[in-house]
Amino acid sequence: MNSYERIKRMYEHRDADRIPIVDKPWDGTIRRWHNEGMPKGVDWRDYFGADKVSTISIDISPRMPERILEETDRYYIATSPWGVTMKHFKEEDSTPEFLDFTITTEEAWEKAKQQMTLDDDRIPWQMLRDHYDRWRAEGHWIQGIFWFGFDVTHSWMMGTENLLIAMLEEPELVEDMFATYLDRSERLFSRLWDAGYHFDEMFWYDDMGYKGTTFFSPALYRSLLQPYHTRAVKWAHDHGIYAQLHSCGDVRTLLPDIVATGVDALNPIEVKAGMDVLKIKREWGDRLTLRGGINAVLWSDAEKILAEIDEKIPVLKENGGFIFSSDHSIPNSVSLENMRLIMERVRHAGSY
Repeated sequence: MNSYERIKRMYEHRDADRIPIVDKPWDGTIRRWHNEGMPKGVDWRDYFGADKVSTISIDISPRMPERILEETDRYYIATSPWGVTMKHFKEEDSTPEFLDFTITTEEAWEKAKQQMTLDDDRIPWQMLRDHYDRWRAEGHWIQGIFWFGFDVTHSWMMGTENLLIAMLEEPELVEDMFATYLDRSERLFSRLWDAGYHFDEMFWYDDMGYKGTTFFSPALYRSLLQPYHTRAVKWAHDHGIYAQLHSCGDVRTLLPDIVATGVDALNPIEVKAGMDVLKIKREWGDRLTLRGGINAVLWSDAEKILAEIDEKIPVLKENGGFIFSSDHSIPNSVSLENMRLIMERVRHAGSY
């Protein structure tokens, strides 16, 4: 089976030759593996026998000016197309620090909204001409990456505190942001689809939780955000494809409402935040395909991660509906040898 066939069977809750293996190593992880013997120029997925998922992204940003404001040997501070000032550290695999947000008022939003145009150059046409036919010929699973919802609005444009306050005090503003983001995504992807570049699922990032709880209540989710999740899922289903939600953190209290949107898959099912993938499989496994739930913190300890694989995979693979992945991404603490052991054990435990 190729990756497309294998993943499709998981969505259909059917057995395959084995469970799919889909993940994302950090850049520093790839460099480590090269230093430890993985040949350069070889796709890590080919090297380890993992499945291939390719993505199509668009640009719906307001295209604010990008400028470097300060630079040292250790970091640089720059503005983003979303109007955010960020401090980027030059250490390997670092996370930027968000310093300032400019689109925090209704007036600033109205200006930014006008700049979120539907110009044709927001679609990566040349990338598609270069790669799409090969992806199909090689049996890749293809995702269209929609860009909307709470997570991308707070982290890339407005700021967490600003958005959470606005959700209570200015809900109409927040709904207009959610609606605008989704509208731009739907319209640009519809243009791409009509040009013949079809994909297999609609995927979107919307982290709604952190350790042990969510950013907001189920009632607030239902009133402000769920309608847009439901609308996005409908777009996917109307096009005959699946919908996958990525939500880091502990979203257990939102699961009944997430399932009610009709979404087909959930990831990454973050163990360290409090998510229990086996419990979710028991409760929702007939309605959700699960991707993740394997604790990335353990991947540097071969004994512990192999024990987790042996415990979880036999249960998770039952009746399909599971895609193997870490509960976030593969950190640079994971050696080449550990990765070999993990992949061998997953292929063994995940075979049908």
